[in-house]
Order: sequence, then C-alpha cells, then structure tokens
Amino acid sequence: MDSDDITRRPARELARMLREREVSAREVVGAHLERIEAVNPAVNAVVTLCGERAMDEARAADEHLAAGGTPPPLHGLPVAHKDTHETAGVHTTFGSPLLADNVPHRDELLVARMRAAGAITIGKTNTPEFAAGSHTFNPVFGLTRNPYDTARSAGGSSGGAAAALAAGLHPLADGSDMGGSLRNPASFNNVVGLRPSPGRVPQHPAPLGWQQLSVQGPMARDVDDAALLLSVIAGPDARSPVALGEPGSAFAPPLEDGARGLRLAWSPDLGGSAPCERAVAEALRPALDVFAEMGCEVAEDAPDLTAADDVFRTLRAWQFEATLGPLLDTARDRLKPSLAWNIEEGRKLTGSDVSRAELARTRIYHRVREFFERYDALLLPVSQVVPFDAGLEYPADIDGAVQQTYLDWMRSCSHITVTGCPALAVPGGFTPDGLPVGLQIVGPHRADRRVLEIGRAFEQATGHGRRRPPL
Repeated sequence: MDSDDITRRPARELARMLREREVSAREVVGAHLERIEAVNPAVNAVVTLCGERAMDEARAADEHLAAGGTPPPLHGLPVAHKDTHETAGVHTTFGSPLLADNVPHRDELLVARMRAAGAITIGKTNTPEFAAGSHTFNPVFGLTRNPYDTARSAGGSSGGAAAALAAGLHPLADGSDMGGSLRNPASFNNVVGLRPSPGRVPQHPAPLGWQQLSVQGPMARDVDDAALLLSVIAGPDARSPVALGEPGSAFAPPLEDGARGLRLAWSPDLGGSAPCERAVAEALRPALDVFAEMGCEVAEDAPDLTAADDVFRTLRAWQFEATLGPLLDTARDRLKPSLAWNIEEGRKLTGSDVSRAELARTRIYHRVREFFERYDALLLPVSQVVPFDAGLEYPADIDGAVQQTYLDWMRSCSHITVTGCPALAVPGGFTPDGLPVGLQIVGPHRADRRVLEIGRAFEQATGHGRRRPPL
C-alpha cells in the first residue's frame, strides 16, 4: 500500500487494518510523516514535529501486537495535538512567545486518554495566541492557511488541527471550543468538529474546574471517526467536578442510520441575531431538500436567544481575566491587542455583571429546553462567512455590515455555546469558487449521540466530506 493511500483512509479503517496486521504502525506513521514533509509547508498546520519519537512508539506498538498483545482502539494512529493541549516532553506554546520554550512534564487528561488508547503523538497543531480568536496565526509559528485555498483562513482556534485533517497530515485531531473553535475551522476546512456537552470530555488540570463555557472535543474527516475519538476521550473523571457519568463507549461507532421522521428547525440567522453572508446561505439551502428527501419535517424556526451575546461576552471576558489577567500586568507588550482588550473587558466587570449573565443564561436554557420539545434538532450555518482573506485578523464586514471586534462574526457559534447544547459541524456544501461551508447541527441538552447520528445521515446522503483539497 502506498503512502498516499494510507493518508486518505478513514481512521477507523486504518485502526482495523492495524489490528489485523494488514499494515504496520511504522508504515502508517511513516506515511503521515512523509505527507507532512510534502504538504505542510503550504499550510503550516503542524508546527512542532517529533518524528523520531513517533517512529520509536510505532515500533513498540508493532512489537506489542506481534507478541500477542490486545490492540487498544486507536492503536498505531498518528495524531498531532492542539498546541494548547499539554504534552509530556513536547513543546506546548499556546501560540505565545511567552511560552515558546515550554515543555510540560506530563500529558493533560485528553492527551493521556488518547495515548492510552494507542494514539501516537507526531507533533502539535497551530493555534492563535492562547486560542483567542477564530483565525490561526501567532508570533511563534506564523499563519496557518486553508488547504482549499491557501490565500484564505483555516479558521480557529483549532485551525491547525482542521487544516491538517483536510490535508491528510493525520486521521484524527483534538481541539477545544469556547466560541466556535472546533466548529468554525471544521466548516472552513470541510471536516467534522463536535462541540460536546459541557462535562462530556472532562478537563484536567483546569484552573477553573467548574466552568462550562470552554470544552474539548474531537475532529475528524467524517462523523464515524469523530464518534470513535469521542468514545476514547469522553467519560467520567473524579478530578473534574463537572464530568458527566456516561462512559465514552456510549458514543462508539457504528452510529444508527437514518433520520426519517425527525422534526428539524432551520434558521439561516438564528432569528436575526447571527446574519450570514449570502454565499453561506445559498450553499446550505440545498441541505433542506436533502433532509426532506430523508423523510424529515423541516420548518424555519429558531429559539429565543435574547441576551446570548451579552452572556457570552461577559463570561468569556471574566474567564480570560481570571486565567490570563497576570500576563496583562507583566507582559502586556507581548500580547496581541485583541487578547489584551478581552482581558481588560474582564477587569471592567462587576459582580452584578457576572450575576446578570448567569441569570440570563439560565433563562436561555429554559427557552431552549422548551424549543426542543417541538424539534429534534436545530440546523444553522456553522460560520456566518466563507473562509476569508488570510491576511486579515477577522472579517471586517458581513455583506456590508461592519464587524467591530474579533468576536462579532462568530455569533452563529458563540450564541449556541451559551445554550450548553451539543453542536456538530459537518461539511454542508461549497461556494461556486470551491470554498467549504459547514452545516451546524444542534441537539437538546446532552443529546451528543443524536447530533452525531443526524450528521452521519446527512454526510452519507451528500458526500460533501469526500471532496478533498487539491494539494
């Protein structure tokens, strides 16, 4: 089997082939390292590489299997972890010059679970500075480009992870999401990204152990592979006070087929709170016919998300100040201006501001809960814009409507964050210029498997995710 064939295979197929010894871990890791060498210079998705260590681990994995050992679910699969996820012995910079030389002494929980499941660390993927913003650039490693058009953004903050998936640099990826950082880059790169329910993928260590705005989750080139990774990284852990008790195995593929009889709501703009570019709406309009042909009832409707923007901005600013505030005092000149601004916004908050946001978030939860008594899922665009010029920090306008801050254009994701609902980004179509557009599928409280199953049905019906970039 040649290297290109290996790097095109789904993760679960590679895992089967590895288990059945049709291919060795050394061959799989070696093929992906070759792909990185050939393609990564064009996209700059994998920014730290540990190829020699990865090949040593692949050799050990092959020897374990040859000796009769039982292969774990991700046996021999190479993964480059997001550069905000701490990895023992491998640089973890958070995209900041302040941490350019940081080498953790242990893996954080998500990485440890993946490695215990047999994944082999081949490096780290690029992220914006401290994962702030949905466009991946930083002063340590530079800019990550979109494989479908290298003049365009790969999104963020898991932009390196998504671009690497699309380019065939690894078969699975981990990421994190506060305002859309798993979903936006998935949309921009024609891959799959799941923002799980808060607590579904526990985080440790975590300085704010009770927070539920930011989550970690899986990315992949198709929904079944995303479910495979979720089955490994989900599940309870006593060190996380918000961890959900359901085991990760509850999300393992195969997922159920079909969506017949589902009641789906569609909103192109979340009831007017998140208007999208005409090109996005036009690319996704055919999706409604696809669901109708699958036997779904589709109605244009949206939950009442009044005050979601204030809730998101308030809680985000509070969290940024709580975790990054000391850097504003000691290294302000080494922070990008938008990050410093967001921390400063947190310093302006009063206790009543935070309590107002929490009260409003509770009201939103109940309105959304009642909305899902009428619908099985909500469909909407992932991103309000198509992949934009990589030379910008963020899109300046949406069809002429000026975007004042680096957060404004992300409301189609950030307002969903506030609901606490699971949300899946799946390939939804393309613009006439060949730019990917993602469809967001939002489910009721903790209905993670449902959104995966709906996404898989749509994926099987359309095949959008099989269209790979011409690198």
